[in-house]
This record gives sequence, C-alpha cells and structure tokens, in this order.
Amino acid sequence: MHVPPFAEHDKLGPLGAKTSVIDNNAELRRALVGEFSAASDAARDAAGNADLASAVHDYRKALRKARAVLSLVAAELPKSERRAVRRALQEARRAVGHARDHVVAPETLATLPLGEVEREAANAILKTADEAKPASAEIKQLLAEGAARTAAQLEALQAALPPELSWKTVVKGVKGVYAEARHTRRAAKRSKRAFHAWRRRSKELAYQLDVLAGFAGSHVHELHAEIDGVADTQSPAVDLVMVRDFVRQYGQSIAPEALDQLVAAIETQLDDLMSDSRCAGKSAFAKKPQQFGKRLTKLVRRDLLPADGQDHEDASA
Repeated sequence: MHVPPFAEHDKLGPLGAKTSVIDNNAELRRALVGEFSAASDAARDAAGNADLASAVHDYRKALRKARAVLSLVAAELPKSERRAVRRALQEARRAVGHARDHVVAPETLATLPLGEVEREAANAILKTADEAKPASAEIKQLLAEGAARTAAQLEALQAALPPELSWKTVVKGVKGVYAEARHTRRAAKRSKRAFHAWRRRSKELAYQLDVLAGFAGSHVHELHAEIDGVADTQSPAVDLVMVRDFVRQYGQSIAPEALDQLVAAIETQLDDLMSDSRCAGKSAFAKKPQQFGKRLTKLVRRDLLPADGQDHEDASA
C-alpha cells in the first residue's frame, strides 16, 4: 500500500503554529509509515538510475533510512514481523555490497600514500578484481529485486502496526539504536568489526534524528548534526576496513611478501583513523541511553514550545 510523502505543512501543522504529528498518536503513525514509504520510493528511483555507481550508493542509503524508521516503530511490532522486515532490508542491502566494494576500493586505494612495492601490489589486485566485478545487468537486476522487496515490507509494516504510535515508542526506538552505537564504540577500541558496527548504528541513529527533526525543529536538527558529524569521521576508516578485506580477497595471486606489506600499510593508517574517530565520538556517546532519550524529548519540547512559552505536555517520554 502506497503512503504519500508528507509535505512540510502536514508534518508541522499550519504555518506559524507550534503543532506537530508528535502530539497526535494517529498522525505520528501515519507520518512514520510515510517516511518508510519515502525510503522505499527512493530505493525504487535509485534502482532505475543509469549511473550504476550512484544507483548503488543511493539505493543502500535508502535502505538504511528504511531500517532507521523501522527501529523507531519496532516496539509496536510483533517480534516475528519485526525480524522479518529487518532481515528483508538487510538482505536487500547486502546483495549489492560487492558492487559497492568494486566502486569504492579503487577510489580509496588511489588516494592512499603507498610505497612502490605496495602500489604495484595494489594495481595488480585491482586488475584481478576488475575481471571479477559483477556485470552491469546483474547489478541492475539485484537493485530492481531489492527495491521490490522493500516495497513489500511497506505493506507488511502497514498491516502489523497498531492504529496509533506514542512518542514513548519512538523514544524507545532511538534509545535502542543509541545504546547499540554506544556499546560498539567501546568495543571498537580492539575490534575493527565492532568499529564497522558502530558506523552502521551511528548512521541509523542519524537518520532517525533527521526524520524526527522534520517533525520538531532546529534543536533536534542540532542533535542530528552532532551525531551525523561523528558518522562522517567514521567513513574513511570504514572504507579502509572494506579495502583491507578486498585486498585479501583478490590478492592471492601476487607475492605473499608484497601482499603482507600492502595489508600492513592499510592497517597502520586504519588504526590511526579509528583512534581519531573514537575520540571525536566520545562526547556524543557519553550519555547513558536513558539520558539521551530525555535529552531528545527536552529538545522536542523546546522546538514545539508555543509563543506563550508554555511547554507541550503531550511530547513527554
């Protein structure tokens, strides 16, 4: 079932009035389903893009936003339905992961400062990988199939959600993603896999806050910018994590010593980037999840504060 996207006046009420879908449980449900629908439409539009590199990027971004919205309403879904929708989005996104790697790896390797031996090894690996990259027709098919599968999740979401959603449900969804991001940031001190997980949860949290800022205002936008800024610091390190695995996968035909030198050079730079990113994210993830939820609710109240200065009581957590 298609849900039309919300115009700004539908999200925030009549211009000049401090009203919001956050104050109306039925409208909050409709707005969030609308956001999932918009993400589904974005995935479909991306799948039709003739520029495959842009198509894969935009498609994966759309599915990440769909997952973020799913997390906002997850507490009101039956466990089996929640898992099924999440799994479908995850599989649809992972299906084009190899295509994404074949776009990003050459770009990332080209900008890395490498010695002569490492550069020759990198060039040889890229040549081998180019011969193994997915065909354009295969990528297009995967994108189309994934977009159709995402659209089907919209119908499942519509059928499984109750008629109304409360602000408490939404805050619970935000706190859950924030808690996972906070945990994986700590684990990322010793684990590159955990760092990658931190990046995924940070981006999901940023998408959640971006959606909610559209229902509230500038104060929530500032919180979104804070988390999104942390996610930006993670991008170079995450790309290197992928490149390291890419190099190992396609480097079996080159001399072991050269491969080891290239991997070592990547990991040295990766360790520095991970450390810098963890430091940059320390303050953003310093609060406990309950405190973060209270901070979000306080900012929403400030955004929705009417002209007389009286707080809204309906946006309480």
